This record gives sequence, structure tokens and C-alpha cells, in this order.
Amino acid sequence: MPIERLTFTGHGGHDLVARLDLPEGPHLATALFAHCFTCSKDIPAARRIAARLAGAGIAVLRFDFTGLGHSGGEFENTSFTSNVRDLERAAEALAARGMAPTLLIGHSLGGAAVLAAAGRIESARAVVTIGAPYDPGHVTHNFGSALEQIEADGVASVRLGGRDIRIGRGFVEDVRAENLRPKIEALHKALLVLHAPRDATVGIENAAEIFKAAKHPKSFVTLDDADHLISDPKDAEYAAQVVAAWAARYLELSPPAPPPGAPEGVVRVSEADAAGFLQDVNAGPAHHVLADEPVAYGGSDRGMSPYGFLAAGLGACTSMTIRMYARRKGWPLDHVSVDVSHDKVHAQDADSRGEAKADEFTRVIRLEGDLSAEQRDRLLEIADKCPVHRTLERSSRVATRLEGV
Repeated sequence: MPIERLTFTGHGGHDLVARLDLPEGPHLATALFAHCFTCSKDIPAARRIAARLAGAGIAVLRFDFTGLGHSGGEFENTSFTSNVRDLERAAEALAARGMAPTLLIGHSLGGAAVLAAAGRIESARAVVTIGAPYDPGHVTHNFGSALEQIEADGVASVRLGGRDIRIGRGFVEDVRAENLRPKIEALHKALLVLHAPRDATVGIENAAEIFKAAKHPKSFVTLDDADHLISDPKDAEYAAQVVAAWAARYLELSPPAPPPGAPEGVVRVSEADAAGFLQDVNAGPAHHVLADEPVAYGGSDRGMSPYGFLAAGLGACTSMTIRMYARRKGWPLDHVSVDVSHDKVHAQDADSRGEAKADEFTRVIRLEGDLSAEQRDRLLEIADKCPVHRTLERSSRVATRLEGV
């Protein structure tokens, strides 16, 4: 996945550092992602969602708010309102590149910020919130006893996420004064609310209030046992899948014609988890699956193995070929199913030590319907004419080149 690092000017004139995750193939839409309170653009959940959307042709801009991560400025001088302005500046920076965002995604307080900013980002057609508070002032409960010092001295250091963050009085006053309800009611954009019922940081009741305030079209999906930061890779994967599938329904993702020499388009495979073997497999914006290895082989078993995909291709092609022939003949075939298994067997030309192996795919075909014995035999013959069957039985050529060298 191509990555571009860029900067743009935030609300206070400071440089904000951003990461633009670009699709390998055609660019079909752009998303703007707002991270959680005192987090950064690089938290695992944000990375996974961005990677999944990029695989579907949606570029994703993630940036660090003023005073956080790699961005300039002092966080103690920021407020909820200034975060919203930073979001608007990010949208303007994208628009200047001809990539005005049509999808806004916000996590935690970033979710509240996108709800507040969405009405002023005209290009946006859809909004996603993840673990977002309905009342942004909810965040101040994390400050504990430091609230008194903030109110008395104007600023105090608060321990959040394992590090000290200086919080100013202006932030506390601003976030307490924010009322999202009228902005949610006037959203006029598709809304997806994602929230974990056991979120100990922002309770599930916040999601319910956001959902109730919004007009249709709106969707509400629970993240089950996920924590607030969606730190479990499986939860991040689920959230990424939901966001990508939902976004495709509300954004105009129209891919161009396939390139010459690839009549069925390009299948793109990219790592989803460098620590294991999980792979994103995309065929255009509408078709996505996961490939993986079993746990016994170092994978996480969240998708079919590469040989599983080969077997699936053979089974699907076999079933389609049989159905096509029966339909053309007008035969009473009610249903067809194919079981495929793969194994390594001794090759016929094995050497004296018996070490040579060949791939063997075994098909078990089931035909349902009032078919004669002759018709069944003929359909079994037709199964061997399946194009994938023929490809596997004859040698194929794989042409490989290294890009970017």
C-alpha cells in the first residue's frame, strides 16, 4: 500500500503531520480519520481500518492533532473547537489536492469532532463514529483530581494512556460547553455508529444517544467484547470490515475498466498483519476476502489458505460449468455442490527415494434433480471441461516483475 507523508497548516498556524494511505489501484474516494483523545494517527485500529479502506480504493488521511504525535503546537493550548478546526483544515488540504473527503471517520473524542465538523465539510457524504461520546464533556472524567488544579491554575498535568499530558482550562470549559445534538440532527449524511457494549471509557449509552438523535440513513453495529482502543487485532479487523462494507453502500465507488491484458481485473494481495500471515485480498472495491495460514503453521486462521483459494476456484468453476451446460440443455438440475480437497501425493515419476510429490485435487460432485443416468454421466464429463480444471491440469506460466526498481 503506497504511503505519502505530508503536512498542512492547523488552526493555530502550526504544521500538522499526516499520513495518506493510498490505494494500490484506482483511487475511488477519500476518507478523513480523526484519532481518539491524546492518541495519535498511528494507533493499531486506525492503521487496520485505513489499510482495509485503501484496499477498496479509498485513500485515507490520518493526522496528529495540534500538540500530539509528530504535529507542532502545544496541546495545553488546544480545545475541542480547535480540534474541529484542525479537521476542517485537513479536509481543505485534501480538497486542494483534488481529493475532497467523502467519508469522515472518528474514534472516541475524534468521533465527536467529526460529528461537529461534518456539517461544514460539504464533500462528506457519510460519517462513522467509533466509541464516540455523545457529550464531549464526558472526557473530563479521565482527569480525576487534576480538574481542581486545572480550574485553579489554568493548566495541569494529567496521566493518560501511560504518559503525562498537560490539559488547559480552555479545553475543559470548551468541551463542557459543546452540545452535539443539534449538529447530529442536522447531519443530513449517512451515519454508522460503532461501539462496544463493554467499553469502560465511553459507555454504550453514548452510542444510543447519538443514534437516537440522528436521522436516517443510520446504522448501529456493536463491537462485542472490544475495548475502547480496539486493541485486539481481531476486533480491529471486524471494525475495518464493517466500515468498508458500509461505506461502499453510500459512496460512489465506480472502478475504471480493467487494464489491457487483465480482462477480469487485477486481484491485489497485501499484508494485513506483518506479525503473522494475514492478507487482504481485493478484486475491485466490491470484493474482499482474507487469506491466512492455520495456527499450526504460524498464522491466525482468519482466512482460507492459498491452497484453499485454489480449491475454491476449482469448486466454483466446476459448479458454474455444470449449471451453464444444464441450463442450456434445459435439464432438470435443481442444485449442484462440489467438495474439493487438496493433498500432496507421490508423483508417477518419483525418484528411487520416493521424494517427488504432485498436487492432487479431489472433487466430490453432488447433483440434485430428476436427472437420468445419461444426463448425470454427461454432466460429470462436462465438469472436466471447467476452465480452472484445465488450467490446473496443464502447465501455466507465471510472469513476475519487481515494481519500483
